[in-house]
Amino acid sequence: MKSWVNSWKSSIKPSKQRKYRYNAPLHIKGKLLSVNLSKDLRKKHKVRNLRIRKGDKVKVLRGQFKKKSGVINKVDLRKSKVYVDGIENIRKDGTKTFYPIEPSNLQIIELNLDDKKRKLGVKNASS
Repeated sequence: MKSWVNSWKSSIKPSKQRKYRYNAPLHIKGKLLSVNLSKDLRKKHKVRNLRIRKGDKVKVLRGQFKKKSGVINKVDLRKSKVYVDGIENIRKDGTKTFYPIEPSNLQIIELNLDDKKRKLGVKNASS
């Protein structure tokens, strides 16, 4: 039996939604990593949300690190988690480890437009 079906129709059941996200192939999981833009970026680029990338500056909206901001250090497609500089857990031995954050709990404050493909994906305000 297949664990992920391409023709999946939306279900109300949270368990089926979790199963869909968990078993999805990486090219679909990447699309699920879209994050809301701040109000000024929405006006500038005429887009509500974009896929998160390393180098973007984000603000945390939910959880124990609420209202903190930092730069994306790593995006983990397999776990669907994002790691942000400055948001770390301190272990008992004193070492710091990055805290995995769900992308839906973030808001992009500043975009990383170093990549040519990213520039093409973002619409200009003039168009």
